[in-house]
Amino acid sequence: MENQIKQKLSRELNNSQEKLPIKIVQFGGGNFMRGFTDYVIDKLNKEAGFNAGIVNVQPTPNGSVHKLEEQDNLYTLFTRGIKKGEIIDEKQVISAIQKSINPYTNYDEFLALAKEEELEFIFSNTTETGIAYDEIENNYQGPHKNFPAKLTVLLYERFKQFNGAADKGLRIIPCELIEDNAFVLRDITIKYAQLWNLGDEFVQWITQNNYFHNTLVDRIVPGYPKDDVESYENQLDYEDQMMVVSETFLLWVIQDAGNLKTRIPFDQINEQILVVDDIQPYRLRKVRILNGGHTLMLAPAVLSGKETVKESIYDAFIGKFLSETIFNEVNPTLGLDINELKEFAEEVFDRFRNPFIKHYQASIALYFVSKFKVRVLPSLLGYIEINKKLPLNLTFSLASLIRFYQGSFGERSLPINDEEAIVAKFKEIWANEDYEKVVELSLSETTFWETDLTKVEGLKDAVVKALWEIDRNGVETAYNNFIQFYS
Repeated sequence: MENQIKQKLSRELNNSQEKLPIKIVQFGGGNFMRGFTDYVIDKLNKEAGFNAGIVNVQPTPNGSVHKLEEQDNLYTLFTRGIKKGEIIDEKQVISAIQKSINPYTNYDEFLALAKEEELEFIFSNTTETGIAYDEIENNYQGPHKNFPAKLTVLLYERFKQFNGAADKGLRIIPCELIEDNAFVLRDITIKYAQLWNLGDEFVQWITQNNYFHNTLVDRIVPGYPKDDVESYENQLDYEDQMMVVSETFLLWVIQDAGNLKTRIPFDQINEQILVVDDIQPYRLRKVRILNGGHTLMLAPAVLSGKETVKESIYDAFIGKFLSETIFNEVNPTLGLDINELKEFAEEVFDRFRNPFIKHYQASIALYFVSKFKVRVLPSLLGYIEINKKLPLNLTFSLASLIRFYQGSFGERSLPINDEEAIVAKFKEIWANEDYEKVVELSLSETTFWETDLTKVEGLKDAVVKALWEIDRNGVETAYNNFIQFYS
């Protein structure tokens, strides 16, 4: 299509002029929602006959829903990554969104959504700061900037429209990355209802006739490919200003309530969407394997001269180190089905290998100590509790972290990016030239770990040994010597 003027993407051009009933109101139409929830609903419509239309509500005054409206709420999704060792590179037009509304300029149109007979679901992704109570929103009259305030208004208008009918309550499914996201949102909604004196009957209707589903979501959606836009445009025979790029991996864990499985046929599409009674084990799995995997390999990888996650996992030493640590030392501490954990870990490694995403180790190094404390240390201590011995790979990872905070390795500066107090404390610790003193001070620093790790039997001596080996022999040889010494 070179040297040819392309037409803007539209429903007529794409032959997708079906009118779907409005079953979903979505707060937030950014990259993640379009590459995640809208993709899932579109797939349910096309493969499972879900027949659900989405109205996209702009969450902030400075949004861009007008751009979606200009191309009939269509956009192209490029899905790129590795799945079970094979490269996936696909594109499709997503057509589930029927309308986009800016409530700051069309408030009556927003309020009218409460009257939609078939409306059943609320989706949201307004960032982690979006689910918050704002005392400035002390008046029912809108438009409100605060998302929970907007939701309260929408629910109250629906309550009035249908005279508090029990079957007109909604299912609220937030995707913000905070723990118990739906319950937090519910409590703030009730707080606004009480602040605005909307009545006890309305509060009772919120709690008894609406379902709030906690969720865990996971998909990397880089969004509009601004750094490589021409190569994407060349794949299209139309103009699309709202195209989105996503990885292939998708995980959506939703806490069941009111038998959600009968309302959305998730089981009829081939995606990892789990409706479960308790999402905590899946949150734990993600934190310990995905996030923990990034964190536990960071210091050995950086000390070995690796700059990206992809480069690290393809390295013969670091890739094997990560795999063996996850399978042998992390997974056995989680108390979940070992086959499910293995499958999840292999998917994680595929994500780390994604040739289309450049994930720098330096970005993972941000707040490294606190990440290690939350993501990795529980696996280390859990392994000891179960097996009554040290997990050697996790111990080596901890030693590498301490070495990382020395600040340089050979002639290379290391990408330390942490709180000033932590950086200063490590500088003070590394003023000592004795490894035993360095390790003693590092492990006993409760501001790092919220516990004194020198009390863990054998850990101090093992970390001293690993540090000594790293400085004298480099990371890979140091690791091999360390493992042989303790075998």
